[in-house]
Amino acid sequence: MDKQMIARINELAKKKKTVGLTPEELDEQKKLYKIYLGEIRQQFSQTLDNVSVEETDGTVKPFKEAFKDEK
Repeated sequence: MDKQMIARINELAKKKKTVGLTPEELDEQKKLYKIYLGEIRQQFSQTLDNVSVEETDGTVKPFKEAFKDEK
């Protein structure tokens, strides 16, 4: 996500609090939030790919693999 997109999200949030948004701006805000949250989720998933868990028996498993078995 580029700085312009984040700036636009912040601009719309501030305007929503002060004077309100038009229906077009509300639609734009929803689309931008969806993109933003998608990118945050992707970054978090990539972070979890780099995390390992040490089991009680001393073995080390990737985080996603370690907690997949508990379901």
